[in-house]
Amino acid sequence: GTLIVLKHPYPRKVEEPSIYESVRVHTAMQTGRTESDLVPNAPSLGTKEGYLIKQGKIVKNWKTRWFTLHRNELKYFKDQTATEPIRALDLTECSAVQFDYSQERVNCFCLVFPLRTYYLCAKTGVEADEWIKILRWKLSQIRKQLEQRNTPLSS
Repeated sequence: GTLIVLKHPYPRKVEEPSIYESVRVHTAMQTGRTESDLVPNAPSLGTKEGYLIKQGKIVKNWKTRWFTLHRNELKYFKDQTATEPIRALDLTECSAVQFDYSQERVNCFCLVFPLRTYYLCAKTGVEADEWIKILRWKLSQIRKQLEQRNTPLSS
């Protein structure tokens, strides 16, 4: 196939998470797209979207929701066609993301916030692992930014 080298697609200081090792350009090329098609449609660094099953806050039932991760915000919608999110979660307030084995479901993980823990399940273990990896990477980037802001400049 054709190899496309992107010279500086992202700021140089930003670390790429391990899940970005798979090259989406190759997939795009196989679908007949051209280089000019790829640039405007390429996802930005650290974005992810897909369906997850979420446990309700008050009634502990499970509902499928469409999730989008962009910058430091995880939004969920009733479905993929909805334009207004049900809720937007600010990841700067999230203290942990981890697999969760307390539910009677498989492929679950949770996001721990000060006022609530969100329980989410993916269709497969691989998908749950991808969400956990990217969310943990986001939290590590947020912590690095906070540390840099709180570090006094040396003279």
